[in-house]
Amino acid sequence: MQTAPRLSSLQDRHAALEMRLEAETVRPQPDSLELSRLKREKLKLKEEMERLRAAPAGSA
Repeated sequence: MQTAPRLSSLQDRHAALEMRLEAETVRPQPDSLELSRLKREKLKLKEEMERLRAAPAGSA
């Protein structure tokens, strides 16, 4: 799998999660379990993006 398209996809998903987190946060009674789940998923995506950026070209 090529790194650039994968990284772009992860960035899009990360941005979408950020929007969902913001939407949940501004609700009158945010769901703390949903916030935690979204934050964990966002962190996993961030770690994957960092791993791809750190990998030498062609090895990802």
